[in-house]
Amino acid sequence: MRLREVAADGPGRVRVPPFGLSTSSSTEGAGKPFAVSAAMGFGWGVAAIAEDKQVGTPGDKFPPQVRFIIGNEACERYSFYGMKGILAGYITGEVMKGGLGQAPDKATEWIHLFIMLNYFTPLLGAWISDKWWGRYRTILWISLLYCVGHGVMALADILYPVVMPAAPVVELTETARKSWEAANAVAAQGRAWMLGAGLTLIAFGAGGIKPCVSAFMGDQFEEGKSRLYEKAYAAFYFAINFGSFFSFLTIPWVARKWGYSWAFGIPGILMGIATIIFFLGRNRYRKVPPARESRSAGFFAVFFEALRNRQPGRDFWRGALASARFTPKEVEAAASVAPVLSVFALIPPFWAMFDQHSSTWVLQAKEMIPVQFGSYQLGGEEMQSLNPLLVMLLVPLVTLVLYPLCGKWTQVTPLRRIGVGMFVAGFSYVVVAWIQQRIAAGEKLSVLWQAVPYTILTAAEVLVSTTGLEFAYTQAAKSMKSTIMSFWLLTVAAGNFLVAMITKYAGGHSGSASVTPGRFLSYALMTFGVAVVFVFVAMAYRYREEIPSRRQSQNG
Repeated sequence: MRLREVAADGPGRVRVPPFGLSTSSSTEGAGKPFAVSAAMGFGWGVAAIAEDKQVGTPGDKFPPQVRFIIGNEACERYSFYGMKGILAGYITGEVMKGGLGQAPDKATEWIHLFIMLNYFTPLLGAWISDKWWGRYRTILWISLLYCVGHGVMALADILYPVVMPAAPVVELTETARKSWEAANAVAAQGRAWMLGAGLTLIAFGAGGIKPCVSAFMGDQFEEGKSRLYEKAYAAFYFAINFGSFFSFLTIPWVARKWGYSWAFGIPGILMGIATIIFFLGRNRYRKVPPARESRSAGFFAVFFEALRNRQPGRDFWRGALASARFTPKEVEAAASVAPVLSVFALIPPFWAMFDQHSSTWVLQAKEMIPVQFGSYQLGGEEMQSLNPLLVMLLVPLVTLVLYPLCGKWTQVTPLRRIGVGMFVAGFSYVVVAWIQQRIAAGEKLSVLWQAVPYTILTAAEVLVSTTGLEFAYTQAAKSMKSTIMSFWLLTVAAGNFLVAMITKYAGGHSGSASVTPGRFLSYALMTFGVAVVFVFVAMAYRYREEIPSRRQSQNG
């Protein structure tokens, strides 16, 4: 999950190729990772890219304001993943223990609608930053909205507390017992409404700043050396994984020991600290004005012009040249997006599976035996910390060892890596289905069994997530890189929307169909089927440098 966090740049001006990615746009170069940067950045493979200029700072010192941005990112990611990591347990938890008492299917639906909104709202944040506020003010003001969202969730238990019975339950009269149950039902409903309000605010907050933070750090470097810039992003990427790793290990413990009010409140405090840290650097930042100076035509403007002037037997994009509105260069840039979208269209099923590690996998673990380390309990919520840990271990291993090794026998192109990653992701759900089948048969399994599918799914993430952005970077025209990054985020949103709809309309009447061997296996089969289609799409795909320029064909 951390691999995609720095991909959301929108119309920004981040100026280097992604860590772990090729600096060449050829198919041969695309298979040769930028190894030095990968090692430095723990394989930071998804930098937000809008321009590919390389920048640095005079001398060999970091701009002092960079530490404020990196500190902000570590605290913000801790707050987000700490809150997100306990949602499944909170929504399905017993009402008398501060939970909402909802069914697993309802928890799955709510969580994935929340994640969907998180990856849709960056489009709004990028637009606000680009057209109105600039990155600094967008980050600062939307962060305050983010803090309010955490505060709303933390206050839920205070405003709608669990109602304790006036006497032991067994001693209550039937009327008193029903009255007590009704009072708790009303309290749980109030907490549910506050959860919805809080998650909505957080989705707009987290999504709104997502396209700005990594780009804003890039703004702090002047033209010159790129080495310091690369090291800064290595630290930035490490901050993301550091924050998320420890949030998964600590916030569930807080929830068990002190309740959900503190468990949601502490992430809110960390988000407040993140905002303060960011604000403290206000007089040191280089603040780039809103990027209204761009005069390049957008993808949709060219697309609709081509659609309006299309003619049978003629190249679709030639229709955009029928009027004098767009230059051949602008049309060619827009045309470079369409083939990439044909690949992206098959990515949502991967995200549909990947993001369930924070919903159905946590719910599965509730039926497994947690591991005790003294007074500390390692359960399903804590197992989510494996993902950021494995990302930091696997990315340099895959980038520096596996790809070069495989390159001795075959060309390791981006589309081949994505295709393999989708098959690997599908296999992780075969393992999850097998685990769930054993649980359904009455076996008592340790939660550590989930380490197997976590490892497989994280390996798939490394293959799909980093490579998908490498592919987009090398195949999209320079002026369309922000558009491509936006479409990439929409694949995440679409995948989570798919989970929510499957859960809502194919859930049956049990309320727990989302956590069954059959459902897990169906996701695996869906992904295997999409992966097969992806193989044929990859075989038919022509890399951009293999396609003659429309300007050349026009002149020829």
